[in-house]
Amino acid sequence: MSDPRTVRVDLGARSYDILIGPGLLSDLGHWLEPVAPKGKIHVVTDENVYGHYSRYLTTLDRDASVTVLPAGEHQKRFEVLQNLLSDMFAEGLDRNDTLMAFGGGVIGDLSGFAASIYKRGCRFVQVPTTLLAQVDSSVGGKTAINVPQGKNLVGAFYQPSLVLADTDVLKTLPDRELKAGYAEVVKYGLLGNRDFFGWLDDNGKKVLSLDPDAVGEAIATSCMMKAAIVAEDEQERGMRALLNLGHTFGHALEAEAGYSNRLLHGEAVSAGMQMAFEYSAAQGLCSKDEARRVEQHLAATGLTRIADVGEWLGDTDALMTHMGQDKKNEGGALTLILARGIGDAFVQKGAAKPDVRNYLKTLI
Repeated sequence: MSDPRTVRVDLGARSYDILIGPGLLSDLGHWLEPVAPKGKIHVVTDENVYGHYSRYLTTLDRDASVTVLPAGEHQKRFEVLQNLLSDMFAEGLDRNDTLMAFGGGVIGDLSGFAASIYKRGCRFVQVPTTLLAQVDSSVGGKTAINVPQGKNLVGAFYQPSLVLADTDVLKTLPDRELKAGYAEVVKYGLLGNRDFFGWLDDNGKKVLSLDPDAVGEAIATSCMMKAAIVAEDEQERGMRALLNLGHTFGHALEAEAGYSNRLLHGEAVSAGMQMAFEYSAAQGLCSKDEARRVEQHLAATGLTRIADVGEWLGDTDALMTHMGQDKKNEGGALTLILARGIGDAFVQKGAAKPDVRNYLKTLI
């Protein structure tokens, strides 16, 4: 096995590595040993991942228990969190034992939050199995569950000890899930790396076809960008908010879709990024040509666009209410991530609600 690519998240005493490469699951115990040298491991996964990859858990070579959940966003809720904590107590885990998230973003978010509050914090590792989780949600320590008021509104910043991204597992992802994850890759080019976006224009289809070199480069570049931002602003007091490009609009769409499989998170973010650029152009912040180039890339790679989410755009009042619940908002005023151009995103505090409302009305 060749050595994986390593991206370091530099947070002083809480620094950790992201390991990226094919075949890493075949020696899972080896990679976990340096960060979790002893103690029990409790694995949290979903039925899909467990069905494909449970055989790799035998390489842990120690006492490992498992919680297997149904797949889907609906698992990010208080009842499931409470049941997971009960499983951990039943297994007698202590603070030196390890909780391992073995799945996509839902499993990672739920497990990380459980680890952050179990006996005031136990060791936590991420083994992300979707492209979205490998490039984004597994890195940076954001953990959360959803509540009726909105997505990810109850949670904590809690860093893992290791992120292990085996690129081979992406081969079992449905095409729809792969494209939803690719939207987060595109986000990194749009928010702060114009050259990377240009590279994606040339290589995006190779990434989606899981060309080993292309997918490795896309994941490593995305993780390096996120690691640098997290090291500067771990708790999202400033520049880390840029990572939410497309998310304020996107989360509102997800809420209208009932946080269901009808609209995946990455699909909502994809349409939300187009909305952010179109709104920026409407406000004279960036050129219409830049917004058009974003839309063209989404179309060329088969990603979700505004035209694909029309059924959730009909109630402007509801969308504005959902956007009003966004975590970035301050003093009741909207905070949006907008753009002056591709690779040049910025945080706009106190966005004018009438302007946002008028833009949303144009989409109906």
